[in-house]
Amino acid sequence: MEVTNKRILLKDHVVGPAKEGDMVASTETVRLEVPVGSKGVLLKNLYLSCDPYLRTLMNRPLDGQEESGFPPFKPGSVIIGFGVAKVVDTGHPDFKVGDYVWGLTGWEEFTKISNPETLFKIKYTDVPLSYYTGLLGMTGMTAYAGFYEICSPKKGEFVYISAASGAVGQIVGQYAKLMGCYVVGSAGSNEKVNLLKTKFGFDDAFNYKEEHDLAAALKRHFPQGIDIYFENVGGAMLEAVLLNMRDHGRIAVCGMISQYNLEKPEGVHNLFCLVTKRIRMQGFAWFDHSHKYDEFVETTRQHIKEGKIRVRGRHCQRS
Repeated sequence: MEVTNKRILLKDHVVGPAKEGDMVASTETVRLEVPVGSKGVLLKNLYLSCDPYLRTLMNRPLDGQEESGFPPFKPGSVIIGFGVAKVVDTGHPDFKVGDYVWGLTGWEEFTKISNPETLFKIKYTDVPLSYYTGLLGMTGMTAYAGFYEICSPKKGEFVYISAASGAVGQIVGQYAKLMGCYVVGSAGSNEKVNLLKTKFGFDDAFNYKEEHDLAAALKRHFPQGIDIYFENVGGAMLEAVLLNMRDHGRIAVCGMISQYNLEKPEGVHNLFCLVTKRIRMQGFAWFDHSHKYDEFVETTRQHIKEGKIRVRGRHCQRS
């Protein structure tokens, strides 16, 4: 059986903020079956997640840049991102028709995946399926791995999170509060700041757009300094944080969203603080810690059931 398959393609490499015209809708036909003898799966996509890191994959690769775990998109190709899907046909022994899964899929109605080993089968459906594009999926796992594995937190430590109302930051802050840390976040509007303090339980938060001196703002909120910084922004924010870190502090580098729309990334000052304060600064990717996924799901699902972790709605079902 053949059906139409609506798709979203990248029209060309993006310069500056992404615009609607940088993407194009396309329609093709797809057979609702995998080839005989294949170990692939055919998915019907139910939820798709639009995450900030996708913007970095739309850039033209720099000369000499090597591909990592995040290969850049090619013009004319379907956009790939995280989503929740239902198995329509399968040739793989670990998947059966009707299974729900999450993982990398296409921005399209149906996606054929030849190597489904990277897909995660959804074990629990007592929570909304959309949670697996966020709280129980990639962004939640990023928060879990970054905070517990990279930051090595201890009760009573001082934790700062930039872009704290985002999909990752809001979860990191709640993990930190459960650990017994003092937590402050920054965001770009007073509405988001209020959300951090009232819904997500941060000890304090501030609107970075209203601060003329970020270093002074951090000193005001952390007079004793910062033990852990969960980095989502980069640029001037990172420069200010370095001045306010405590000795032997830890910085988990999750993203640097201030740099994503720039043709040439900015340099960062105050890096010598890494030496004088003996700071450990480490970038990471969630899939390096995928062996922790079952532990993460069990722990976080229990927190959700007990009302200890709350989530801000951010996902829409494919129409």
